[in-house]
Amino acid sequence: MADPPPVNSPRRVLSLSRRRKGAGFFLDVDDKASGFGLSGQHGPKPAEVYGFVGSITIIVATAIFFIWAYVPERWLHSVGISYYPSRYWAVAVPTYCMVIIVLGLAFYIGLNFMATPSPTSLHVIFDEHSREPQTSRALTGEDDQPIEPISDIGINRINELMFKDFK
Repeated sequence: MADPPPVNSPRRVLSLSRRRKGAGFFLDVDDKASGFGLSGQHGPKPAEVYGFVGSITIIVATAIFFIWAYVPERWLHSVGISYYPSRYWAVAVPTYCMVIIVLGLAFYIGLNFMATPSPTSLHVIFDEHSREPQTSRALTGEDDQPIEPISDIGINRINELMFKDFK
């Protein structure tokens, strides 16, 4: 069965031929950009589906929570809903969550303060990755290297640059 001639139309034309190796469409330049190329993947990506389902689930769960928390009990009983958790949990669970988040942040900040050396420690200035500037080039006068190797600037040089006007 011969393939039908290409159609000059902005619409995609479905090919009924199963012998073709492609995705089953006549391919235009914009098809590859839109994800309908020869890759064989059609439809939305799984991350998009999970994101959509997750957002709808959050909206429905929030609506159910607010109905449970704010609608009077006699309205719920008139609709036929008689079994639900105590209203205490409508206040307690969000409060517990906020307290856990605040305590977690305080714990994290405290761990960072404990891991940071004191300001008077030499570990603030020097550590195992510190590099002294190489002075061999300055002594020999070689200009073969256009850029000096990476090194740390000593604290005495920084103080000299920053505070030389105050002497």
